[in-house]
Amino acid sequence: MEWHKRQVRRFYAEIWNQVDTAAIPEVLDAAVTFRGSLGSVRTGHAEFSAYVHEVTGALADYRCDIERLVAEGDQVVAKMMFSGVHRASLLGMPATGRRVAWAGAAFFSFRDGLVADLWVLGDLAGLQKQLSE
Repeated sequence: MEWHKRQVRRFYAEIWNQVDTAAIPEVLDAAVTFRGSLGSVRTGHAEFSAYVHEVTGALADYRCDIERLVAEGDQVVAKMMFSGVHRASLLGMPATGRRVAWAGAAFFSFRDGLVADLWVLGDLAGLQKQLSE
């Protein structure tokens, strides 16, 4: 379970906060399935890498901060805070230049030490409110 938690920390620290998509094969299974609040289902390394660049392209200084991790068996749940500066279209809203932040939860399932399935649910209503104010 500690390995799984380390992988989740690495997922956010390297892939998201450093935008280091070269780390994807070391953290995510080749056939990973990602489901998130911001868009469609993404499958595999290439689709997930594209998603990382879409989100970080829309949100400058994008941060994913882990508030809590809980592990059981081959699963880890993360309580999250996401933030960034809205610099390009997001959720159909043109760039506002505002710093936004919203809470979320991520559910990771592992296979052979790599993330095989991931659901991320975020407070989109709160995010949309910040973008439209």
